[in-house]
Amino acid sequence: MQLLSVNVGRAEAVPYTDQPQGVTGIDKRPVDGPVRVSAPGPKGVGASGLAGDAVCDTRHHGGDDQAVYAMAREDLDFWERELGRTLPNGSFGENLTTVGLDMSGARIGERWRIGTPGGSAVLLEVTCGRIPCRTFQGHLGEKGWVRRFTLNGAPGAYLRVIEPGEIRAGDPVEIVHRPDHAVTVALQFRASTTDRSLLPSLLAAGTALHPESLAAARKYAEAYAG
Repeated sequence: MQLLSVNVGRAEAVPYTDQPQGVTGIDKRPVDGPVRVSAPGPKGVGASGLAGDAVCDTRHHGGDDQAVYAMAREDLDFWERELGRTLPNGSFGENLTTVGLDMSGARIGERWRIGTPGGSAVLLEVTCGRIPCRTFQGHLGEKGWVRRFTLNGAPGAYLRVIEPGEIRAGDPVEIVHRPDHAVTVALQFRASTTDRSLLPSLLAAGTALHPESLAAARKYAEAYAG
C-alpha cells in the first residue's frame, strides 16, 4: 500500500460553485517534496489539513473531521474507463491518491500511518465518505455526475489527523488499527445517501464516525425506535 501523490489546490474563481465568493480549491494537483499535515480546527473555522491547500467553502468542507480526503487510484481507473477520459491524480479533488488500499471497504475509525519509518509519519483516522456536490460536478463537467457518483457507491474517504507530520509521494501506507465493527465507508455513504434505513447500523462505529453522520444516525434511530 502506497501513497502515489499528495495533491493540493489553490483558490480559483469558477462559475459552478455556490460558495459566497464564488471560489473553490477543488482543482488539486500533485506536488513535489514533503507536505505538512495537521488538524486544521473545527468545521466552519478550520480548512484543509494539508499546508498550502485551499478549502474555500468551510460551511461544507474541511475542519478536523474532514481534514484530509483520500481516493484510491483503482477507483479513478474505474472512472477513466467509464467516462472514456484521462483522470490524473487529484482529479476528484482528493488530497491523497493511494494504491493498494480498499477505500470503500475501510472501516470508520480505521487508522493509517503514512510515512517512512523513523521519519515524521502521519497518523490518520477514517471518519466518513465524501458526499458529492454541485462544485464536484462542475469541476468534472459531467452531466448528471452527482447521481452517477452516488449510485456507484465508492466515494473515497475523509480522515482526521490523529498525529501530525509530513508526507510525500511514494510514502508507504500501513493500516495500524482496524475496528471490530462492520461499519465501512461504503455502508456509511449508502446510509447517508440512498438508503437511510441503514443509519442506525452506523451507531456501532461510535464517536469515530463524523459527528454529523453520528447525529443523523442517532436522530433516525430515536425517531423509529420500536
